[in-house]
Amino acid sequence: MGLGSAYFILYFVAFYFVLFSPKGTKASYLYFRTKLQYSSFKSVVSAYLSYYRFGQTIIDKIAIRSGLRDKFTYEFDGGERIIEMLKNNKGGILISAHVGNFEIAEYFFKEAEINSQINIITTDQEHGDIKAYLESVTDPSSVKLILIKEDLSHIFEINNALSNNELICFTGDRYFEETRCLTEKLLGKEAKFPTGPFLLASRLKVPVAFVYVMKETKKHYHLYTHIAEAKSRDSQGLLQNYTQSIEWILKQYPLQWFNYFDCWKN
Repeated sequence: MGLGSAYFILYFVAFYFVLFSPKGTKASYLYFRTKLQYSSFKSVVSAYLSYYRFGQTIIDKIAIRSGLRDKFTYEFDGGERIIEMLKNNKGGILISAHVGNFEIAEYFFKEAEINSQINIITTDQEHGDIKAYLESVTDPSSVKLILIKEDLSHIFEINNALSNNELICFTGDRYFEETRCLTEKLLGKEAKFPTGPFLLASRLKVPVAFVYVMKETKKHYHLYTHIAEAKSRDSQGLLQNYTQSIEWILKQYPLQWFNYFDCWKN
């Protein structure tokens, strides 16, 4: 029945998650209340609107993969920098975050003539039944997944991809308990970040960029690319550069912080 109908149903789905996803709702509320200094009422409303916007990005992803790409418009801000990164034939590393809708970046890259293979580093895959269903009703994604393994064999896959002038993509803002972490200020308070993306990116001697795909209107997206400026082998400096870029993007799109975990927790 179209995107409008899906978005309408989403009003009720988002409300359900406000009530029955207490950890996510609390983390979202604290982000608006203590980091952005919203009032209590505005923080509650913003937590609901954040769920709603998150649901829209999921619907958009499925719609685009189902052949409705021409229903959306987009613009690049720094897309030529990714093309420039690949001219040295060393590949490149893209670090994103749980903001916006990075999963649809591959469709925009194609139209901007960024033809490099995209590899996403991940700890797990979508549930098998869900993935099989989505593949049965949508066009297959060209993105490759590189799973992090305990034997570190994923390092060899990353190096092989870079040697083929491919792009390696990390999300740098999801920290898990009992894993190594780095700390850096984000929105005025120390937060925890996973060590892996910044340690690898600072040591592989390839260009690094921060990339975000942000939803601006109902059917319009904006892709931002910021080239990292940290020195080689300086993982802390790279993280600081990264948090500065996240703060900048959240000032423009405060409702699109979809990391429903309290990374500021002591």
